[in-house]
Amino acid sequence: MPTIAEAVSITSGTLIAADKVKGTNVYNLAGDKLGNVDDIMIDKVSGRAIYAVMSFGGFLGMGEKHHPLPWATLKYDAKKGGYVVNLDKKQLEGAPNYDRRSEFKWTPDYGRKVDSYYKAPSYWI
Repeated sequence: MPTIAEAVSITSGTLIAADKVKGTNVYNLAGDKLGNVDDIMIDKVSGRAIYAVMSFGGFLGMGEKHHPLPWATLKYDAKKGGYVVNLDKKQLEGAPNYDRRSEFKWTPDYGRKVDSYYKAPSYWI
C-alpha cells in the first residue's frame, strides 16, 4: 500500500499536498503578484482549509506582514500556477495582518474581523 506522500505525489486534478501550496504565488485580477502563501490554517475537526496566510510587503523579509485570507477568496489559476484574489495592494495595506515575529494569538474575534474585512462567510459562528 502506498504511503500518503506517495499517493499525493501521483495525484492529479484538484487534490494537492499542503507543503506544495506553501510558496505558491498570489495574484490580483490584473495579474500583479501580491505575495505568496506562507501557511495554511486547517480546521482540526473537519480537515477543511479555512485560511491561507499570505506574506505581503517588505524587502528580504524585513517589514513583511502576514495576511490571513479566507480560503473562499482564493481561486486557483492553472495558467498562472497560483491563486488569484479580487484585491489590490491598497486593500491589502488596510487588511488585518500580523508580524510573524510578534507574539500573535489567533482568537475567534480576530477571525471574525478577517472574515468581515473580506466579506467572506465566517467560520466563527
